[in-house]
Amino acid sequence: MALSRVLRDLAHGGHAVDDGTPEAAELVQTQEGISALKSVAEESDPDTTPFGYLFPDLARRYPRRHLSDDNPAEMVAYLKALGFAMAEEAPASPFDLQPDGNSTIPPVYTYWGQFIDHDLTANTDRDADISITDGDPDPIRPNEVLERLRNLRQPALNLDSLYGDGPTFGDGEPTEAAAFYDGAEFVIGTAAVNDLGGNPIPGLRVPPEGDLRRDLPRDETGTALVADDRDDENLIVAQLHVAFLRFHNAVVAQVRADEPELTTPEEVFFRARDLVRWHYQWLVVHDFLKTVTADGVTDEVLETDDPLYRPRGEAFMPLEHSTAAFRFGHTLVRGSYDFNLNFGRAAEGQNPLLPSATFDLLFTFTGKADPPLAGQATSLPHNWIIDWNRFVDKADPLPDRFARKIDTQLAPPLRELLNEGRSEEITELVRGVVKRLARRNLLRGYKLGLPTGQAVARRLQVPVLTPEQLLQGTGVELRTALVDGGFLDETPLWFYLLKEAEVLGEGNALGPVGSRIVNETIIGQLRHDPESYLNQPGWSPEQGVRLPDGGEISTIGDLLRFAGVR
Repeated sequence: MALSRVLRDLAHGGHAVDDGTPEAAELVQTQEGISALKSVAEESDPDTTPFGYLFPDLARRYPRRHLSDDNPAEMVAYLKALGFAMAEEAPASPFDLQPDGNSTIPPVYTYWGQFIDHDLTANTDRDADISITDGDPDPIRPNEVLERLRNLRQPALNLDSLYGDGPTFGDGEPTEAAAFYDGAEFVIGTAAVNDLGGNPIPGLRVPPEGDLRRDLPRDETGTALVADDRDDENLIVAQLHVAFLRFHNAVVAQVRADEPELTTPEEVFFRARDLVRWHYQWLVVHDFLKTVTADGVTDEVLETDDPLYRPRGEAFMPLEHSTAAFRFGHTLVRGSYDFNLNFGRAAEGQNPLLPSATFDLLFTFTGKADPPLAGQATSLPHNWIIDWNRFVDKADPLPDRFARKIDTQLAPPLRELLNEGRSEEITELVRGVVKRLARRNLLRGYKLGLPTGQAVARRLQVPVLTPEQLLQGTGVELRTALVDGGFLDETPLWFYLLKEAEVLGEGNALGPVGSRIVNETIIGQLRHDPESYLNQPGWSPEQGVRLPDGGEISTIGDLLRFAGVR
């Protein structure tokens, strides 16, 4: 059976289980973040793809290159203390833009990273007790992890989270994905100008003014009709998904104008999809990776004849990437954003509705909120359309128009994740694990047998962070957690990579170990995919679509401009 590419009812970082047993069915009913497999994928028993280890030699040495499994309950307690110490205290006002501690990375890269992650990975498992929310997680041996943990996404940058199963042409059997297609194009939602009571929604129109086709397509309840509803988890990633829908439609228009020999909707769609994927993949490598990883590492990995990523047959998603290195984006998240002229800095002579958009509000105005879209409308209120100009400019003079630094401190709202932990029936213990993101990341890494940061650094033959570097700039609570847990000599991989970025990358890029893992994984996926741009001889944006002035699409900002949303 073909892999279903339309995912529903899967929380960010959540798991899907086959609820054919009473134990699994109880987990689905009582534990937040656990979904029934049949509610997530269109097929009742979809094919899955494997996870693996980027460093199988370290996995084979388990537990000698890993956190101790001698006393799991004690280790879990130490990891929880470390995770709690990683979240900052809340500022006096939730609308404080917090100008201190910003990186040189514009905020779009935070949520572009989340979009990429949804394209590559959807964690699921066929064994209910592999979930971190099932009590105190005893670690699982790596060989068992590979047998039991499966991925509901293809580990390839092929935008299956955007395209789903594709449109239905001719007499083909309609799929769930067909609901968000109109022939070769995507359906685009229109932002609401009136609330559910028919009253005008306050606020100014967001540039480009007059263009309200800036929402995800939604049903009558406000639920997004998309290939992966995790892309409606928060408003920024939802608006980025809209931008990619619009980009595809703009490419379709360009194909029709430039390639009249393509006469059928099918021909136009597949040509446009190829161009969209190749532009996206090229930008991920040459814009995203080169922005968030250390200088020179991307080019080094592109040119190497000895890659770390070596699938033997089917492509796999490395756990060192998906459960550690690529979670660096969690530290980039801000507590509030200069979102647009209604929720941020106002236009001259005007007053904003609120001085900023808080992290909480970004979760409230989505279809996954309760009630959807804050109960105001069944499509996004027009005053909440994003102003991408405030999110993409690397030369912006305003320091709060950048992401937070990559470091070992998370924004205060990440202590309590919105749109998760809602069920009144789940225990406070489980709710605490699910909703505290740092704890969840650390516990998952321990349970899935990730090697320590020191082990990976030695494997890559790069200098290992010293205890003094690991303690550099830490407060009392974090210092105590590191010392008491014995983490100065054996450090959880996720924490180690964040500290490496903080100490060696000044919070503006991943360090040498994190940069290698992320680049090797993403470029390795592209090498392994015969349809990727890397396997189209000589392809570059020069062979793709062009901006109205003839310029190439060489940055994410260019893509947003071509899509007409910036």
